[in-house]
Amino acid sequence: MKAKSGQPARPAKKPAALRARLRFVLEPDIALGPGKADMLEQIRATGSISAAGRLMGMSYKRAWMMVESMNRCFRRPLVETAKGGARGGGAQLTPAGEEVLAHYRRMEAKAAKAIDAELRALQRLVAPTPKN
Repeated sequence: MKAKSGQPARPAKKPAALRARLRFVLEPDIALGPGKADMLEQIRATGSISAAGRLMGMSYKRAWMMVESMNRCFRRPLVETAKGGARGGGAQLTPAGEEVLAHYRRMEAKAAKAIDAELRALQRLVAPTPKN
């Protein structure tokens, strides 16, 4: 099919994909959300807050602020650190951190399943992505 200009018609733009994000707010902080859960997973994988932050594209300061916020929001710290030295220090999830992360990921999966039909219905009502 050709547009009025004689050029081929552009395919219709698809709407941006909707997604739900689960966050637990403990004013004034977000106690836990997708970014903080990802940070916990990266700390577990790398053994380092700074390396986890780099992998997530954030500054060292921002990564530390996220960890401090999480540690403040829960009864027990989620991340523990060891000072640098000959072996360079590091970070690891505490048992509480492992437990909180596991609960969060299970709740995330349950929430996604529970709202799937409504999210698909809402997606059909979303406008196409605007041209830039």
